[in-house]
Amino acid sequence: MADARYWNPKAETMPREDLRRLQLLKLRRLCEWAYGRSPYHRRTFDAARFHPEQLHSLDDLRRLPFMTREEWMDSQVKTPMFGDLPATDHAHAIRYHLTSGTSGRTPIRVLDGMKDWEWIAEMWCYGFWGFGVRPHDIVYFAFGYGSFIGFWGAHYACEKIGALVIPGGAQTTEQRVKQIAEMGVTTVCSTPTYALRLWQQASEMGIDLSTSRVDKLIVSGEPAGSIPAVKRQLEEAWGAKCGDTAGMTEIGTIMIFECAHQPGGTHIIEDHFIEEVINPDTLEPVSYGELGERVVTSFGRGFIPLIRYRSKDMVVKVPYSRCPCGRTWDIYDGGIRSRWDDMKLIRGTNVYPRAVEAIVREYSAIDEFQIYVWRRDNVQDEITIKVEIKPGREAEWPELQVRLARDLAAAHEGLRFTIDRVEYGSLPRFELKARRLVDDRPKAEYGAPRCG
Repeated sequence: MADARYWNPKAETMPREDLRRLQLLKLRRLCEWAYGRSPYHRRTFDAARFHPEQLHSLDDLRRLPFMTREEWMDSQVKTPMFGDLPATDHAHAIRYHLTSGTSGRTPIRVLDGMKDWEWIAEMWCYGFWGFGVRPHDIVYFAFGYGSFIGFWGAHYACEKIGALVIPGGAQTTEQRVKQIAEMGVTTVCSTPTYALRLWQQASEMGIDLSTSRVDKLIVSGEPAGSIPAVKRQLEEAWGAKCGDTAGMTEIGTIMIFECAHQPGGTHIIEDHFIEEVINPDTLEPVSYGELGERVVTSFGRGFIPLIRYRSKDMVVKVPYSRCPCGRTWDIYDGGIRSRWDDMKLIRGTNVYPRAVEAIVREYSAIDEFQIYVWRRDNVQDEITIKVEIKPGREAEWPELQVRLARDLAAAHEGLRFTIDRVEYGSLPRFELKARRLVDDRPKAEYGAPRCG
């Protein structure tokens, strides 16, 4: 009898040596498929003087060229609309998606075939089942159901599991709160930011979500899902466990998820992905416990093969033994930490939005915030944190202003942060990925992030 703790017990508990053999087999097949069918991969493999027959061990993976987002977008420009990455005719596609947007550039456009789509849902099943979703659950998706892939695969995963799905598209936040309460929802899926917004709206409506039937929050789309202060706020507000997941439009689905044991990180679905962690400057692999850039190879999507794709995500990989759940898959400690290209260099100091949010969210009186970077007199860079204080807690502002500035400076090599209070409700609210950083400086290069 299969172990009910796992969606795929054999794969999730496979001995590491067997897992590596499986990865090598899948890697060979993927490279053969990509070389034989994708003009992009044939061109880049040939330029790197690599042929799939040269794959004898996983160490040979390092002989393969990296893929980058910039190359993908350039390919789309040269060969509209999907570039020369697809490995099969566009007529075989059943789904179209695009990224949520890259500043100043055309979003990446993606096609999926039927087998791809089945795989996308299967990966979400690993994560949802691992966090405790079962056929008796009622799952609510507070999600817009547009062309951004978001929770689309998760929706179909819940149907596959047998849970009741309630799509929450094209509704106001107030209408969504009413549905969650009226339908006896047990699991809510959204971004961390929007989960906080739902709770705030419920409070204004006189609804206490901590007494509702919701016992699981599954969040994605932002690093905040693994920030302890954010997770703590969400779990207290909803009276539910909060689990983090992360995926990419380029992959089509999730590659990591937090299991019900909540080990302070996310399991990598290693029977379907190879996740390398490299130093972004030297391109050499880093060891367990070291900060680096994640590089992903995906075995599941055949329409657009993804091989050694540089994600620009900041991660720290630790051994699977960190978690007592029994899975033999390694873990990203703290999930996706941030992105290397999110870093802002302010007067010689690296500032990452996630690090700022981790400190701001320790202050429960703050409802919403924004990071504003600007240049004084066209000479000196400044950073201001704009905050909204929750109604009824205004008296905390003077002390909060001083303490928050001190805490941010202590975590950023003494860099001075200005803390400004703004009118309640004046800052943007977000349903999908939050964009809390505004850089108003003249467009220029401000230096590359430091690794480590």
